[in-house]
Amino acid sequence: MVVPSLKLQDLIEEIRGAKTQAQEREVIQRECAHIRASFRDGDPLQRHRQLAKLLYVHMLGYPAHFGQMECLKLIASPRFIDKRVGYLGAMLLLDERQDAHLLITNSIKNDLSQGIQAVQGLALCTLSTMGSAEMCRDLATEVERLLLGPSPYVRKKAVLTAVHMIRKVPELSDIFLPVCAKLLHERHHGVLLGTITLITELCERSPAALKHFRKVVPQLVRIFRTLVTTGHTTEHSISGVSDPFLQVQILRLLRILGRNHEESSESMNDLLAQVATNTDTSRNSGSAVLFETVLTIMDIRSAAGLRVLAVNILGRFLLNSDKNIRYVALTSLLRLVQSDHSAVQRHRPTVVECLREPDASLSRRALELSLALVNSSNVRAMIQELQGFLEYCPLDLRADCASGILLAAERFAPTKRWHIDTILRVLTTAGAHVRDDAVANLTQLIGGAQELHAYSVRRLYSALAQDISQQPLVQVAAWCIGEYGDLLLEGSCEETEPLQVEEEEVLALLERVLQSHMSLPATRGYALTALMKLSTRLRGDNNRIRQVVSIYGSCLDVELQQRAVEYNTLFQKYDHMRAAILEKMPLVERGGPQVDEEAKESKEAAPVSTDPQASKLLDLLDLLDGTSGDAQQPPPLDPSPEGTLIHLLDLPCAPPALAPIPNLKVFEREGLQLNLSFVRPPGTPALLLITVTATNASEGDVTHFVCQAAVPKSFQLQLQAPSGDTIPAQGGFPMTQLLRILNPNKAPLRLKLRLTYNHFGQSVQEIFEVNNLPVETWQ
Repeated sequence: MVVPSLKLQDLIEEIRGAKTQAQEREVIQRECAHIRASFRDGDPLQRHRQLAKLLYVHMLGYPAHFGQMECLKLIASPRFIDKRVGYLGAMLLLDERQDAHLLITNSIKNDLSQGIQAVQGLALCTLSTMGSAEMCRDLATEVERLLLGPSPYVRKKAVLTAVHMIRKVPELSDIFLPVCAKLLHERHHGVLLGTITLITELCERSPAALKHFRKVVPQLVRIFRTLVTTGHTTEHSISGVSDPFLQVQILRLLRILGRNHEESSESMNDLLAQVATNTDTSRNSGSAVLFETVLTIMDIRSAAGLRVLAVNILGRFLLNSDKNIRYVALTSLLRLVQSDHSAVQRHRPTVVECLREPDASLSRRALELSLALVNSSNVRAMIQELQGFLEYCPLDLRADCASGILLAAERFAPTKRWHIDTILRVLTTAGAHVRDDAVANLTQLIGGAQELHAYSVRRLYSALAQDISQQPLVQVAAWCIGEYGDLLLEGSCEETEPLQVEEEEVLALLERVLQSHMSLPATRGYALTALMKLSTRLRGDNNRIRQVVSIYGSCLDVELQQRAVEYNTLFQKYDHMRAAILEKMPLVERGGPQVDEEAKESKEAAPVSTDPQASKLLDLLDLLDGTSGDAQQPPPLDPSPEGTLIHLLDLPCAPPALAPIPNLKVFEREGLQLNLSFVRPPGTPALLLITVTATNASEGDVTHFVCQAAVPKSFQLQLQAPSGDTIPAQGGFPMTQLLRILNPNKAPLRLKLRLTYNHFGQSVQEIFEVNNLPVETWQ
């Protein structure tokens, strides 16, 4: 029994009534077979009904490509009911990847030439949806003619089609420039909105069009003022605001026309001030217009008072009950904090209140803005608020908050003691979420503050006695106790409460760290080294320390075992040298541009020997006795094989040193710069080591920085872990990452990099290829 073909409504009901996916597929396969048979029969009266069913099947995700040619037949039909379904099918089933889409160009041209508005509207909608560059070039003159037609319905659709054409083929802008000037006198809001959109596209893609339309800024201001001052019409009014869509689009166009242009900005200042002061923000439509006004004020060369007014409007947005409006305000203030820092600072209490928002996106934006507002005058109050937020903030924000506090404290710390206290509180609260370099930075800070050694070791000892779960805190405390354990036992610090500590208590605490299951191997290494250093700081017997060290000589962790074996050897064979070897660490100067320049100058000023063998021998003498200035110049070496020192000692001949490879700058944007330095180890010439160094000279920190690399298949690439994911502003510590590339075939090297990061509150992604690598990297 042959099942008859279903009507569209019956097909929808049967598909929705299917209980399983298999039943649904069965219904669709059966109906698609009927549709194919109907297409083969060529019944013109049933073709549009069959195609309508096929389009519904296509919307469900099933293949419907066999209906493409039927769309062309329906479009060429003289009946409107066929054209309507045919154009709908063309918009759904055809695109630029299908060659069949070019076949409807002639049909669209014929329909545009007809005087029937409904048919012209269908053709224009299809052209604006799936028109390719070739179709746009062929039909541009037809669309231009319709832009000045008598029907507002057709003019509105023609303007939107022109927008699509400009996006596809920017060189067509010259065709539509004269028409846009005439359409600005249009009274129909739909046509005027499309015209403003078309002018915006032209200005964004053509400098000549931007210069041309700057002359119509007074006319745009008059149109906008008419919208604001005239009474509201029922047709265009939304929540008491006269056509907010048109107002927003005009403001966006004014923002483009007034950017970096003094005269245009001056002509729109009064209008922007009027809108900023008179717009009702009790409804979303008014808030949308006011927000676009603020963006326009900030983007053009507006007066200083107007910019302050815009920042105050954003401050009022922060008090709005709508979360979306508060989020928009926080994002906008974050963009303005660098250019109008003092104006944004007035709303600091409101921004800090937003930290307590339960919404994660709001609290994240408030955190980023709060960190951007920190400066030398408010650092104490702001860091105190941020530390309070750190205690209860969500786990996904804790790492960003801790890193931000550490960076702000490093830049604006009023005193070293306050800096140390701030880092200690962060380590105590969220030690597991701090950056990788937090331990090194704090130990360097404590080591450079000689007057705070006793204070620091006492604070760290007390914190360690209370909690040994925060690994960075434990590592810093172990390092500090090992270096300054003698000051801990003296009890002579006046800046802290009296603390009486016995030697046995200190040793027991470090043993507790070593035995804790929460301690990482690196933390145990810190504790073991601290115990070893205390053997020269404490006055008591060292037998307990010897026993602990000897136990870890058979530890499963290779690093910890090696340390313990070396320390045991110090006790057994080199006990007379132990005190000298375990002296306090010297002060390490922080690296910076000035230090690097001085090192470079001193390196250039040093005399270089012309004989490589003689220079190697001099370096060897320097290492042995440290008196290179008094060392006697060795006699010239005999070039014969019998007289060479290398053959006498039966040493392998060292390979010649490779020439240094120059560094290469591969990326720079808004202060963020990426440099590559290259090293080829002499022993493995097929291996290339590339060090990626990212520096940030801008005013804002670069966070969540990720660098990914790719090479051709003939290479082998290994990416090492980066030094961090945050690049501090104003030339702070750079981020480095090592790339190991193996090139066994010595083929020319090509490198593709992808960078993702957050800068000034915006997420940035850059993908680029590096083809200009020095030939020394692969030859």
